[in-house]
Amino acid sequence: MSRLQISRKGYKLVDSTSSYTDQLETITSLMSNIVFPPPVKKPTFSGHETFPLRQLWLRKAYHEVAGHGAFAPKTVFADEQSIGRFGVGKNMVSSIRHWALACDVIVEDQQNDGYAIGEIGSVLFGEKACDPYLESNATLWLLHWMLAGRAKRSATWYILFNFVQNQTFTQQEVIDLISLYGSDSKAARSHSTLTNDVGVCLKCYTSISTRSANEDLAEPLLTDLGLLVSNANGFHFHRGSQYSLPDQIFVFALLDFWQIWKSNQGFNQATLAFNSIAHDYGSPGRVFKLDEDSVGERLSKISELTKGALEWTDSSGLRQVSFVGKDSIDVLKMRVLRAAYANHAR
Repeated sequence: MSRLQISRKGYKLVDSTSSYTDQLETITSLMSNIVFPPPVKKPTFSGHETFPLRQLWLRKAYHEVAGHGAFAPKTVFADEQSIGRFGVGKNMVSSIRHWALACDVIVEDQQNDGYAIGEIGSVLFGEKACDPYLESNATLWLLHWMLAGRAKRSATWYILFNFVQNQTFTQQEVIDLISLYGSDSKAARSHSTLTNDVGVCLKCYTSISTRSANEDLAEPLLTDLGLLVSNANGFHFHRGSQYSLPDQIFVFALLDFWQIWKSNQGFNQATLAFNSIAHDYGSPGRVFKLDEDSVGERLSKISELTKGALEWTDSSGLRQVSFVGKDSIDVLKMRVLRAAYANHAR
């Protein structure tokens, strides 16, 4: 019989003769201790209206909000004219809003009760737009990081890419895993809500050719990453070097993760260990499904990529990255991100 099992590397389903109840209690307890990246206070398992992220949706959201100036009213996604402006149905307009918020293309402006442009929106579509039509591999990996690394409105993405360790798994196993988190953390969601959310998450990464011919034929944006493959047994993670992942996006994610790590630890630290970068929940190694050799290879180039702001040490058993630059992590992070578009075109 298949059992859920916890290890230092994540959760697995294995054949075991041990008590299913005992295993379930252990995993339920550990799932309740999941810490989502700040500023996430309440994980979100809905909002996309069952539509996966698509090619032009983020661009549409950016231009509708930017067209209002410094901030846009909430009615930009909710008034009667929004269907005509976006050229899609009401539910799709809501989905576009969801994805734009999840990917930091736009942000909620609480002070003005509306929306403003986010950092990622400015980089991709702003005055010095790096990828206005989302044609670069760098953007695909960046958006994957926003969903599975930051988890602002994408809790399922965070759980799937950080806590499911099996190479092969089924949709139902992911639903069961999230249900354990929800029941023990008093954040329960209905079965239909979780089923829809997990289904949309998986569809974001799998080609329509592997799914039912009756489904919507619009190819989701993230299928080209090749992180998930649909097969007869369910789904299969692709782990390895991830050749299409630009080094600069890896460094951006590392710096982003470092900020999250410091916030969770409650203190500042100028070094970050290799094991944390490669294996911690929410780390680049885990979110990008990189093997250890690939993480090490990318870290060996980090001083050059950051013009000396970060240094990699790999000697006498010590493997760590040190922050030695004068600029803040925020400044360095955005500089590295823009550099990703100089050499990596799709």
